Amino acid sequence: MATVAGRARPARAAAVKRKRQGWLVFKHVAVRVLVFAALLPLAGFIIMPFLWMLGSSFKPIGSGIRFPPQFIPDTWVWSNYPLVFDTIPFFTYLRNSAIVSGGVIAGELLSASIVGYSFARLRYPGRGLAFVVLLATMMIPFPVTMVPQFLLFNELKWVDTYLPLIIPAWFAPPFAVFLLRQFFMTVNRELDDAAKVDGCNELRILFQILMPLSKPALTTVAIFSFTWNWNDFMGPLIYLSDARKFTLALGINYLRSFRGGGDLAPQMAASLMFSAPCIILFFLAQKYFVQGIVTTGLKA
Repeated sequence: MATVAGRARPARAAAVKRKRQGWLVFKHVAVRVLVFAALLPLAGFIIMPFLWMLGSSFKPIGSGIRFPPQFIPDTWVWSNYPLVFDTIPFFTYLRNSAIVSGGVIAGELLSASIVGYSFARLRYPGRGLAFVVLLATMMIPFPVTMVPQFLLFNELKWVDTYLPLIIPAWFAPPFAVFLLRQFFMTVNRELDDAAKVDGCNELRILFQILMPLSKPALTTVAIFSFTWNWNDFMGPLIYLSDARKFTLALGINYLRSFRGGGDLAPQMAASLMFSAPCIILFFLAQKYFVQGIVTTGLKA
């Protein structure tokens, strides 16, 4: 009897273990199903304006706005896209936006990397206070600095050029510095010590060791910077007056004034083409972008 009881005890323990594992699997699947069930309506609500813009770009001219929104046109019209190219110099504005966005991204990555490295890896008096002051500058609203900046750039004869839109990014924007500092702090400091033993100075440690390891953080900064400057309307509106230098954001507004506010179909076609680079960039860099969000602490 003792032998039979001894064999039954491990079998009972194995059954309890299988039951517990089955419950954990069921709980994990149930939580994921509930999460997806909650996120799907939210995702549909967020993507709804984009679907309306896509459908409206193929509607006939003068179709106007209906309520409830009409996502699928009654009659599909493809002429809105050629009409955009006939009305405004779309590719010229596209090139201008690329020049401004590219110049801003290059300056932001370079300057923010150097400043972020100093806050994360170097030790000097007042470092913490300087970082707090830097973060505090993010709280200053743009309208407060708009007039002094315009007066300064006007004195420098930079108005109606791309310099006022690009040059400020070469002075370490606070948000980019914050992101890169957070990432640099996660990198093992023993790499610095090993590099110094090999004779590297601080700049070589930054550009030859940390920067290759920082692709997720750099990609995150680049995507945020590109999206912000690609969509920026106020900056080009303030500093650009020559229509040949307009960015695409201003060009779409010019299209709206030329075609009339009620003629939505060409505006939606232009807006869809305007949004395409941001969407393509996000999907191409999605892997690094998600890693950058996690490693820089924005997830929390």
